[in-house]
Amino acid sequence: MEIYLDNAATTRCYPEAAALMTRILCEDYGNAASLHKKGVEAEGHIRRARESIATGLKVDEKELIFTSGGTEADNLALIGAATAHARRGRHLITTAIEHPAVTETLQYLTGEGFSVTYLPVDTHGVIDLDELAGVIRADTILISIMHVNNEVGSVQPLAEAGALIDRMNPQTLFHVDAVQGMGKLPLYPKRMGIDLMSVSGHKLHGPKGIGFLYADGRVKINPLCHGGGHQRGLRPGTENVPAIAAMARAFEMTLADMETDAAYMHGLRSHFVAGLRQIPDAVINGPDGADAAPHIISAAFPPVRGEVLVHALAERAIFASTGSACATTKKERPSPTLRAIGLSSEMIASTLRFSLSRFTTKEEIDYTLGVLYDIIPMLRKYVRH
Repeated sequence: MEIYLDNAATTRCYPEAAALMTRILCEDYGNAASLHKKGVEAEGHIRRARESIATGLKVDEKELIFTSGGTEADNLALIGAATAHARRGRHLITTAIEHPAVTETLQYLTGEGFSVTYLPVDTHGVIDLDELAGVIRADTILISIMHVNNEVGSVQPLAEAGALIDRMNPQTLFHVDAVQGMGKLPLYPKRMGIDLMSVSGHKLHGPKGIGFLYADGRVKINPLCHGGGHQRGLRPGTENVPAIAAMARAFEMTLADMETDAAYMHGLRSHFVAGLRQIPDAVINGPDGADAAPHIISAAFPPVRGEVLVHALAERAIFASTGSACATTKKERPSPTLRAIGLSSEMIASTLRFSLSRFTTKEEIDYTLGVLYDIIPMLRKYVRH
């Protein structure tokens, strides 16, 4: 038996989405820009995908730009919007716990002459709206705040932030990295004052290598790539029809069952957290209960190092992680998110992230708890003091 508890890194693809993708790859394989029958078939898949996603988000289908994933969507939103509106100002705002796809893109923009203000968060990983109000300026052109943090599961008050931004400076654009929260919690950009929103297919049981950017029709964006007029010239290149269609199918299925799945995962999360608290000196990081996203649990088991525990669990076919999968190829450094919520170096080094999905079972959670009860006391005996 394999127990997969790393769904914040990627999710298992729905069989229905995988089957659709395979069929298009092998049968409806035309280029959507071609005028013949095969091209028309391919274009039809893209059109239906746009209609489906737009209906789910309650936006106009023309406001969707398909990308290679959340990282490209973040880059297109931030660089595209910042450069398009640079004459009006060069001040940007974000939080201290954003995904590297946002923080590193903003670092790039800093090198291009923009300035960035980083909002702190509390011990639960949530921003203070009064602090946000205090840093919005006349030259603030863009604010980027993630929906759900990918390491600790904190949920930001997006609707309140959107209303605040509109009140303080109506010309300031509001971008949301919704990669981790889409399909877990309700998210309707127009109702929440969101101008730009990034989504990734493989975090909601779709394929990898596909995502989209929602961009309000009134927002001007400069393209990152050039060559061809695809997608209004904002994202040129032959569309990845199989992945787009499969992502849309996964999106439909995820939204259809979102309320039920979220309640189910919240129940599993509560059960798991209660079990983790039975381990001496174990600490749950970030938010808890109803304030947390339903699928993410961050826990520290000092003084055992997180990577040691990851390997010990993997030997028993239990798969978790020490944090963001997108940071694992970099030189080891303390997690900015865990540092921002006030954790010590020891606690950061001993932290694991467990993340659930609709496919996770109570039996898997109970088995994982049993393994943790066995191996943590053993591993602690070997830690040098």
